[in-house]
Amino acid sequence: MFAICNLSIVPLRIEASDRSEIVSQILFGEHFEILEHNKQWSKVRLHFDDYEGWIDSKQYQLISEEHYQMLCKEATILNFDLVEYITAKTTLLPITLGASLSFLNYSEINTENYEFEGLKISGVKPKSHLINTAYMYLNAPYLWGGKTPFGIDCSGFTQMVYKLNGYQLLRDASQQATQGDVLSFIEESEPGDLAFFDNEEGNIIHVGIMLENNYIIHASGKVRIDRLDHLGIYNAELNRHTHRLRVIKKII
Repeated sequence: MFAICNLSIVPLRIEASDRSEIVSQILFGEHFEILEHNKQWSKVRLHFDDYEGWIDSKQYQLISEEHYQMLCKEATILNFDLVEYITAKTTLLPITLGASLSFLNYSEINTENYEFEGLKISGVKPKSHLINTAYMYLNAPYLWGGKTPFGIDCSGFTQMVYKLNGYQLLRDASQQATQGDVLSFIEESEPGDLAFFDNEEGNIIHVGIMLENNYIIHASGKVRIDRLDHLGIYNAELNRHTHRLRVIKKII
């Protein structure tokens, strides 16, 4: 079975329980395959990044495989306002930055006759656009599994910034670290490159976006800007390093 998210934000959980950890979110308009299904819960795989998890079976709209394949081939069109509204005759539905609008022109899928008059973004943008997009999330509170300006985690932040500019990143920091090309020195990096950080066991646990002059924008407590040196992220407010640098990668 196949489906599309017809609500603003749907939590994607690691297990089939309302008490289970939220590992990601599905934003309005995203489409996915249903791998398992029962009356209350469905295990799904997102088309965009192949991420899997459980969602409430009441929180999506079923679509045909034909329509799913149509959406897979359709150009990605995303909301580019922090918050906008999808409207219909009897509906006013708020959606967040990065919600997908690609299905609106398909009457077979858009059964509610939703309309959207806000700012859209589509296509591949120059690498320089990544930073302005990243600034749109500045001060967004940290939320494990989050993907919106109202709560976002480190890899959700990098994934959404890249997605809004037409590039595909995987969901988790450890997965994103498998993409792109390794840079030998911080000095080789450009604004928009990704810096990854590990823990004492050597596991990648954090990611941020490089800025000019050895600064980095990343989600830690909130989306913030800090200094980066060869040791890692230096938080001037705490007067210490908070994350240990592992590698810098050029994705585009």
